[in-house]
Amino acid sequence: MNKIITIISPCYNERDNIKIFYNKIQEIFNTRLKNYNYELIIVDDNSKDGSDKILKDLAASDPQLKIIINNRNYGVHKSTFNAIKYSNGDALIPMLPVDMQDTPELIIDFIKKWEDGYDIVYGIKKKRNESFILRNFRNLYYLIVNKISNIEIPPYVGEFQLIEKKLYKELLSYDDYYPYTRGIIANLSSNSIGVEYTWQKRIHGKSKMDLFKLFDLGINGLISFSNFPIRIFTIFGILIASASVMFIIFQLFTHFFIDGRMNTPGISTLIVALFFFSGIQLLFLGIVGEYISAIHSQVRKPKNNVIIKEKINIE
Repeated sequence: MNKIITIISPCYNERDNIKIFYNKIQEIFNTRLKNYNYELIIVDDNSKDGSDKILKDLAASDPQLKIIINNRNYGVHKSTFNAIKYSNGDALIPMLPVDMQDTPELIIDFIKKWEDGYDIVYGIKKKRNESFILRNFRNLYYLIVNKISNIEIPPYVGEFQLIEKKLYKELLSYDDYYPYTRGIIANLSSNSIGVEYTWQKRIHGKSKMDLFKLFDLGINGLISFSNFPIRIFTIFGILIASASVMFIIFQLFTHFFIDGRMNTPGISTLIVALFFFSGIQLLFLGIVGEYISAIHSQVRKPKNNVIIKEKINIE
């Protein structure tokens, strides 16, 4: 019996790309992956351009195409993560966007590596057809995330990956309000390998990931698997408080052993008090932050993140 590959694809106002993407997936499995079956789960995140009608028409004649239509726009990561519970494949590709900026043909290489025994095969966006500024900003972000994360997240890697069934079923145990999917996957297994590719420009339409959404995603990536952003304030507070104590010692030394008249009355006291208590405040804020970080990790699991309006070809 042929193995099944599940592909989850987010869709939001992509009416010009849906059929091109759908035909491409069909072509790949009908020609180069004939020994595999597939199920394509497209998650429509409450599109306003008629994308849902196009999807329904395609699904009416193809049971391999499964459609989830969300009740409202929840964002690409929540939507695709929620769709994992409807996956039935022997391996899962958790996110292959309909816009085809991630190369669908890479699925062929993913499957070859998976059959070689790897649990996770991830795509590495080594080259990007985007502006010089944005490309280098992303490079800096990946560098920072990998330096401060508690786990090893491969650089230039997104959610375009292939995951073994025994692992992707474990993803369902994560009930996260805002899942940082690439980090969660990296935490599942070290038996992984990467495949390099070029991230393409969109054929039609504009990207829905504006600057604010990119910033929001970036912050989520920084805090999901690291408490370093909070801990740095604790360290900073200790340094300032220590510097203030040293300044006090220096002022006492100059007053008693050199010449007390060198110091303007009241200025030293003001400086010491200002910096010392500022340091103490940052120290306590950092300690409180540590506790908030620990609580945050435990309670950030609300249920029913995504409410589905309609399901097609899904039992």
